[in-house]
Amino acid sequence: MIASAAVCDGVRDAVRAAVSVPTPIITPIGDEDMTGKERISRILRRQPVDRIGLFEHFWPDTRKAYAAKGHIGEEENLEGHFGLDISLSWPFNMVIDLDFQPETLGEDEDTVTVKDGNGALLRWHKHHDATPEHLDFTVKERADWEKVRHGLLEGAERRINFEAYRNAKAEAAEAGRFFAWSGVNVFECIHPVCGHENMLVGMALDPEWVADMAEAYAGLTVRLQDILFEREGPPDGIWYYEDMGFKESPFMSPRMYRDLIFPAHQFTIGYARKRGLPVIMHSCGFVEPLLPGMIEAGIDCLQTIEIKAGMDLLRIHREYGDRLALMGGIDVRALYTNDKSVIDRELESKIPLVKQGYGYIAHSDHSIPKTVEYETLRYYIRRVLELGAY
Repeated sequence: MIASAAVCDGVRDAVRAAVSVPTPIITPIGDEDMTGKERISRILRRQPVDRIGLFEHFWPDTRKAYAAKGHIGEEENLEGHFGLDISLSWPFNMVIDLDFQPETLGEDEDTVTVKDGNGALLRWHKHHDATPEHLDFTVKERADWEKVRHGLLEGAERRINFEAYRNAKAEAAEAGRFFAWSGVNVFECIHPVCGHENMLVGMALDPEWVADMAEAYAGLTVRLQDILFEREGPPDGIWYYEDMGFKESPFMSPRMYRDLIFPAHQFTIGYARKRGLPVIMHSCGFVEPLLPGMIEAGIDCLQTIEIKAGMDLLRIHREYGDRLALMGGIDVRALYTNDKSVIDRELESKIPLVKQGYGYIAHSDHSIPKTVEYETLRYYIRRVLELGAY
């Protein structure tokens, strides 16, 4: 199992450090009785609150577009600006080779091709924020993995941005927001190293290799969390990113999830629960068949609930709302129509139902793109708060 000291020396994550930011330029929307921390803490336990929770993710070019039009400051805290209930900090660098400098191997008018510290060759678009195209990987099978695995055992403290976590934690506390450590779990650690195709073929043909990668990354994640939380104090909760589905299907069968990913989830989520920390798990794509296992592994909240992938917020609420808090499931395509009547229909068809049981946090089913106008987002938030009041 994942309990050995060697295992606790291995995992892989992505870098995105939260920073302290200025005070909002406008008054946050809403006037509530509870703080965000109080509200989200209770929602994750499905206890009575004043209103449903509110949170959102934004693509980086959305921030740029809003700032260019003068709606927000260049470095402004969007959680404060829009009156959101949650703040996140992504303080870990899980790349295998910490000292590798990304190499640009090709470039044209629209894209740039880069090799990263995982040995992955990725093509990035220059003009908009999107997932890169995966071109090639140094790690394609077990023998390749065994050559680089030792890199995860090195420089534990160098992988942690203590200052960013400390600053984000203090800023969230001052604002009364629920503060979550955020980062990737094992599925999202593995595929940047070997690619989805090699990983999924490995699940079928060499499951012990995939299990070893999951075990290594789970061990490193917990080891780094332990170092960080002992030094800087624990967060209010844990937010794992774990995109395990695509359109109409998970990337793996429930049995493969149980055999290969579930033990690592039990280990990482179990560590959080021993510390008394609730766990939110983000997963894009259609993951409904995996939900029984994810719930058994110990998650407290499922986030995203992507409509265009086949997820259904109302169905999942009916089936799992007594055991699981939910965040998301508001079709972002309704928002980028910028049509208030379309937004009203989307919200009115869902929020009055999913608010029942006190276990819902409003969020689009994906990050907000720049096609959603600023005033549209303001309107959306106002309607969420009106419909979500108890």
